[in-house]
Amino acid sequence: MPTRILPAVGDADAVRSLTTLLSQLPDAEPVVPVTDSTQLIDTLARLASESIDELPEVVVVHERIGPVPALELIREVALRFPAVGVILVTSDVSPGLFQAAMDYGARGLISLPLGYEELATRVHAVAQWSVGVRRHLGAATDVFTGVGGTVVTVSGAKGGVGATTTAIQLALAAQASGRTTALLDMDLQTGDVASYLDVQFRRSVADLATITDISPRVLADAVFPHDTGVALLLAPGEGERGEEVTERAARQIVSALRSRYEVVVVDCGAQLSGAGAAVVEMADTALLVTTPDVVAVRGAKRAVRMWDRLQVRKAEETTVVVNRHSRGTEIQPALIQKITGTGVAATVIPANFKELQGAVDAGRVHELDAKGTVKQALWTLAGELGLVKGSEANSHRNGGRERGALTFRRRRELGR
Repeated sequence: MPTRILPAVGDADAVRSLTTLLSQLPDAEPVVPVTDSTQLIDTLARLASESIDELPEVVVVHERIGPVPALELIREVALRFPAVGVILVTSDVSPGLFQAAMDYGARGLISLPLGYEELATRVHAVAQWSVGVRRHLGAATDVFTGVGGTVVTVSGAKGGVGATTTAIQLALAAQASGRTTALLDMDLQTGDVASYLDVQFRRSVADLATITDISPRVLADAVFPHDTGVALLLAPGEGERGEEVTERAARQIVSALRSRYEVVVVDCGAQLSGAGAAVVEMADTALLVTTPDVVAVRGAKRAVRMWDRLQVRKAEETTVVVNRHSRGTEIQPALIQKITGTGVAATVIPANFKELQGAVDAGRVHELDAKGTVKQALWTLAGELGLVKGSEANSHRNGGRERGALTFRRRRELGR
């Protein structure tokens, strides 16, 4: 059986050189090269949605691929498509890079300039590894081989505007429609998802922060299976442990969740940390919840401008959700859209705290009255965002995960 090899190379000269050598390999079947990280992930996702057997055995990633840096791209491919062997082509053959590439999930390294013997040896070894993995996965019953989950972040314009309630209800709506769903609490110091759902837990997102290879078993040990079916990955009970979750750890954790669940909803709270910035940047849809009052709308405007300055997300790539809305409010969604420069969700959440108070006080937000206007609006919002099975495709998807991975420190420098 021929070995299918997918080159991912951004440089035209490098594409010609690599494809020429690949075509000379025995039993090799090079496929049409992809020229950037976005195209690579989309191609693999499309093939995986048909069958794991449609995926190429080997992906060759050139060091100058973009916009996502090569190592970050390798990490995402390894997490989302575990049956694909990835080889990094690089001019840096130092032990440090070799170790980093292995940590990120590469199966081998090939040095530049390319040589036939080295390429043939490495491709053969990685192809054999891929065949073995597929044989193993073929007997598994819990391997998610879909296109990768949709990630939705929910941030607050300020504290107390309803971001956590929104995140919980979006996750519940997605799960109830038949989609496997995870809810991640990334409000690392003050996260309240556990309190809102009245759960006692031992493990949190901080327990995954130092793990370099989050396997399905490790992830399963860290999540809390809620009675509703939603998988919870909660903020640490000790707020100071939130500092353990670095930007790199956050990317890895979200990628691991995305590879195992169809929908991943992330409560990011109202404070932006390096880890939170990384998650918002990765998200397919980034929501910013505000209430229709001057203080909250100003907070939303500040948040949007900061995200733009730090190159986390552009205003037009952000969707504002208006909570506690009423017709008599002076500040209406159209004005909020004009002030913030963002999109605004068509679904507004009505101001009816009486419907929420009993459930919030009891820590049973998942038991909101299905006939209540608040729950109905939030579940309608889930449909608008494409999170509910059978709803229209999410018109707000904008490929946040495919942007370059600036460090938070660098973002702050850019914002000064």
